[in-house]
Order: sequence, then C-alpha cells, then structure tokens
Amino acid sequence: MLSAMDHPLRDIRATRVFADRPVPRDLVVDLVETARWTGSARNRQPWRLVSVTDAAVRHALARLGQYALPLSAAPVALVLLSDSEAGADTEFDLGRLCQTLVVAAHFAGLGSCPVSLYPKANAVEAAALTGHGHPWRAHHALALGWPGERLRGRSAVPVGRKALADVFSEL
Repeated sequence: MLSAMDHPLRDIRATRVFADRPVPRDLVVDLVETARWTGSARNRQPWRLVSVTDAAVRHALARLGQYALPLSAAPVALVLLSDSEAGADTEFDLGRLCQTLVVAAHFAGLGSCPVSLYPKANAVEAAALTGHGHPWRAHHALALGWPGERLRGRSAVPVGRKALADVFSEL
C-alpha cells in the first residue's frame, strides 16, 4: 500500500500559468489517442475533441466561462465536445475523458487546467467556434501547455484537501 506522500496521482495540480513554448502537435495527438480509450456508458464515446492553437479563438473561448481565462494563457485549448442528445450520463463520460487527459498530460510533463463553459449558450457558442453545430456542445475545455513559473503571493484558490473523515464514511 502506498503512503499518503508516495502516490503519484496526488502530485497533479491545475496549471494556470504556462511557459511561452508551443506544445508539439504529435504530443497533443498522443494525449488524445490515450484519452479516446477512456470508458463510456455503453461504449458510446459521445465526445469529439478539437485542439485550438489559434490565439484569437483561444481568447474567444476564454470569454465563455467564469473561470476560463487559462484557455487564453495556454498554447493549446483542447475543447471537449459532447453530443447533447446522447443521454443523461454524457457529462459523466466527459468528466472521465477530461481526467484521463489531465493525468496523461501530467505524465508527459505538461500542465493542464480543466475549465467549464456555461451557461448553455456559451457551450453552443464554443462548439460553433470549433466548427461544430447541433447536437454538439462544448461545456468543457482543457488549457494545456508547459508549466510556467508559479506566481508569487497568496493564492485566491484554496489549497490542500478536506480531511478524509469529512468526505468518506462506511456503513
């Protein structure tokens, strides 16, 4: 059994500051190739992924979510599209896909930051920015790039985790 300090997944953190260094297309394709094997309900794979490196499109996407600014800062915005007619479990499947991408990016040396693009009108607009119409929506995207220098000062984002007893119980 791994100790609390030895588990490699515990090192993964959201990256909001990125180095001014492009991410090779082959690396992005490799991440997507890994992620496309993520399980989904009834193996429907109700997703499409679009890699956005164009700065103007990334800036437009960053305006579509309350906390989406990392999309503008990162060299790649990986937009996760979901089929709005695929069923109630689609967003759960997208969460699984996003987490696979986050983990794969981490082990490739990249930083990432998942963002949400809400309300529905923003998800429709984000899909349109990637060339997708109905039934596709882009409720989620992933800022992706080489981690930059951490900002100094106090973070506005809480750090640490709740105690295990606060989030876990047994019957």
